[in-house]
Amino acid sequence: MRTLGIDYGSVRVGLALSDEIGMLAMPLETVENARAFERILEVVAEKQVESIVVGMPRNMDGSYGPKAEEVRKFAERLKATVAIEIHFWDERLTTKSVERMLIEADVSRKRRKEVIDKLAAQQILQGYLDAQAA
Repeated sequence: MRTLGIDYGSVRVGLALSDEIGMLAMPLETVENARAFERILEVVAEKQVESIVVGMPRNMDGSYGPKAEEVRKFAERLKATVAIEIHFWDERLTTKSVERMLIEADVSRKRRKEVIDKLAAQQILQGYLDAQAA
């Protein structure tokens, strides 16, 4: 059962995919927001995705801000198009922790920009998969 992880952003969207048994999340790709919806539909069909996990941005106090509403609308559009389950996963500090890890690994600013979103999607998806296994 493959699960697709999504780190939705206004500019770029990161995608990650689980293995067939739903234990490991692997970074897949980063796509420009304008093309993300179409690419997600392609991945769902090509990889036989059975569920989707979308990172839900929350404020540190647990409340939802304007970005969360944007993500919710994107997920509703997906839900109306694909006949698979869509789940939300708290993504607080995901991008920041990935960025910190890349800086510590001495990855250039240009390279960080290319990979940060798909690595954040991987962290979102792995957190979800770990919670399901527990």
